Amino acid sequence: MYDDDRPEHAPRLVLVHGVMDRASSFGRVVGNLHDVVVVAYDRRGYAHSSGVAATGGLDEQVDDLLGILGDTPASVVGHSMGGVVALIAAERRPDVVEALGVYEPPMPWLDWWPQTTAGSQAAAEASDPGAAAERFLRVLVGDESWEMLPMRTQQQRRDEGAALVADLQSIRVATPPFDTRAVSVPVTVAGGSATRDHHIKGAAFLADALAVPLHTVEGAGHNAHQSHPREFAAFCRVVLASARESEL
Repeated sequence: MYDDDRPEHAPRLVLVHGVMDRASSFGRVVGNLHDVVVVAYDRRGYAHSSGVAATGGLDEQVDDLLGILGDTPASVVGHSMGGVVALIAAERRPDVVEALGVYEPPMPWLDWWPQTTAGSQAAAEASDPGAAAERFLRVLVGDESWEMLPMRTQQQRRDEGAALVADLQSIRVATPPFDTRAVSVPVTVAGGSATRDHHIKGAAFLADALAVPLHTVEGAGHNAHQSHPREFAAFCRVVLASARESEL
């Protein structure tokens, strides 16, 4: 999704979605950023990029993001798994990532990360990607909501299971895939006030490691970009402001 009908010289923002998500989920966030050039894209294996195999893990995901950025600097905001991708991109190319925002990135390499999350339960089904995708969504939205989906939609989401499994396997590692000490761009870490304990604890842990304040999206859970688009857009504006401040 490219939203380029914006004022000339408007700031540029790239949005990176999480696991089993898609660019269109940022639609209402974009609607609250009328003065910003916003680029959101379907990560490989999801939605309109479902025909692109996710085989190389995080390296491929980071290459995709950097390819979208090109040589034009922009701020980047990553939600959940998208935050992990964005952190690595910022570490690798601080010349094009002007500022970074990450909202509740998963960090299952931490010894206290729970084994009962949707991601952990889906990872247990990794040998059957379709079943993994269904398990993930059943845990996330509930059995009743899953069963109310049209059969065609259910199958489309199962077909995204390979991308889900690749995502989950890429972050279930012994050591972090990014080095917070090597991230030199301005970073804003955010979490929701109504999110699950491990998400807010993880966001606070990351903010502390980066020595930055934790931005709280009031009333929001993990899917703040969908439930609280105006507040998530305000978080994006904090990131954009940090890019401008770093130029002064």
